[in-house]
Amino acid sequence: MSDIVIFEEDRQPVEVRLEGETVWLSQKQMAELFGKDLRTINEHVGNVYEEGELGREATIRKFRIVRQEGNRQVRRAIDHYNLDVIISVGYRVKSQRGVRFR
Repeated sequence: MSDIVIFEEDRQPVEVRLEGETVWLSQKQMAELFGKDLRTINEHVGNVYEEGELGREATIRKFRIVRQEGNRQVRRAIDHYNLDVIISVGYRVKSQRGVRFR
């Protein structure tokens, strides 16, 4: 069973999934958390893996989520990244929000 924790500061809250003794966020959630564009987060996540800082298998998990697409709700399996990746990305982004999260 997973719990949802909310990280709330001066912007809209970010829901954080807790499961298996770690935190899981999608790239979209990391972009919201760190106040950065999704493309920036995607680049940093790619660099974390390309540079061998972390391994993909142990740090990525798909969660099925329901999201609004146009006028309909769609279930999608979305990649989520564990706390190790979130922290690694947090050290790579240059934002005050990233500093406060760390």
